[in-house]
Amino acid sequence: MNNEKFSISKRAKSFTHAGRGIALFFKTTHNAWVHAIIFLAVVCLGFYFQITQTDWLAIIIVSGFVFGAEAFNTSIEIDMDLTSPEFHPSARDTKDIAAGAVLIASITAILIGSIVFIPYIFAR
Repeated sequence: MNNEKFSISKRAKSFTHAGRGIALFFKTTHNAWVHAIIFLAVVCLGFYFQITQTDWLAIIIVSGFVFGAEAFNTSIEIDMDLTSPEFHPSARDTKDIAAGAVLIASITAILIGSIVFIPYIFAR
């Protein structure tokens, strides 16, 4: 266990590092922008259909799930490129599995988005 004393300045610095990571994620990951555009469209639909608070919670949770999966995928790809610059089947498998996790998250988001929005669409 770490016996270092709690420090507000060190906690603040950790938020700075996290913010840098998020900025780097959006700067270097094209798919993050695709997810962001889709998220923006979903938010617009949510306001248009005046979805319920529960529906908003579902949308926010699965959107965070997708962005988190994409961020983990990006960090894994960066690490694999650093630690295994030459082709290696295990590095490829690691990257493919991480990309598969993003696909799973995205499919989950599509399914939940469909469950949320289809009743509103048919009600119009």
